[in-house]
Amino acid sequence: MTRFLTASALALLAGGAWAQEAVTLQLKWVTQAQFAGYYVALDQGFYEEEGLDVTILPGGPDIAPPQVLAGGGADVIVEWMPAALAAREGGLPLVNIAQPFAGSGMQLTCWADSGIASPEDFPGNTLGVWFFGNEFPFLSWMSQLGIATDGADEDGVEVLKQGFNVDPLIQRQADCISTMTYNEYWQVIDAGVTPDQLVNFRYEDQGVATLEDGLYVLEDRLSDPAFVDRMGRFVRASMRGWQWAEENPEAAAEIVLSFDETGAQTLEHQTRMMGEIAKLLGDSAELDPAAYERTVATLMAGGSDPVITATPEGAWTRAVTDAAKAQ
Repeated sequence: MTRFLTASALALLAGGAWAQEAVTLQLKWVTQAQFAGYYVALDQGFYEEEGLDVTILPGGPDIAPPQVLAGGGADVIVEWMPAALAAREGGLPLVNIAQPFAGSGMQLTCWADSGIASPEDFPGNTLGVWFFGNEFPFLSWMSQLGIATDGADEDGVEVLKQGFNVDPLIQRQADCISTMTYNEYWQVIDAGVTPDQLVNFRYEDQGVATLEDGLYVLEDRLSDPAFVDRMGRFVRASMRGWQWAEENPEAAAEIVLSFDETGAQTLEHQTRMMGEIAKLLGDSAELDPAAYERTVATLMAGGSDPVITATPEGAWTRAVTDAAKAQ
């Protein structure tokens, strides 16, 4: 919190305190290089240069960003599109205003000695899956494959409700677990497992990837031109932060660590994470309509149990990214 106050204090010293507009960003997960661009933008004064006083709220296992947004605890959130579209269909009108991440880092990581060489080998095995909205891409994938998720037999898999760690794989409680290319996969490696002992199934390679780490706001706020302008400045500064982080991965990791109040992160892991995150970043913050359509198609392809049941309308906008370019 000290760093946030310092950023505000710098704005005061700059003599523009009265012009600083508050923005609260709720992250999807804990402080780590997955969100380096935002921390860099705060640390390097990019938000301040845009007249913004930004507060970054870390996420965690008990924090649902859409609920924080609905309760007025944030102006903008980082969320995965499956959860955002499911929330929208459920009555919470989330709108994607920017999409810094063009690629998906989600995958299933399996023991090679489990006999799993392709997704067709999943039945009869136990697969670890994150929940709290993170399960939607997995369930859609299994539905498309015709694999039941109610028990390990010749037609289905046993779904282990995975915590946000890699213990189920290391302890052989699961044959596969959910990992991100930039985080949990490397935790497995750091635990002493070698890459040749593992088989990875990236969602992108399987044609079922969905958009991750987009920026979302409540729809009714977009009717206010001042809010759109403020979000445009926020997105522009954030993308400057991402570019800086991509060009300076170790320095960006050090900045992230300076905001981590838990002391649980290491420079080596965060630097490596930043390098992997850079592979997922897009050339701009604009959402790719083709990637959006692919995400919607994946989520609706769930047979009798789709993640969403109807094609969303008004779920994304270019108003904010256009404002970011125009200013």
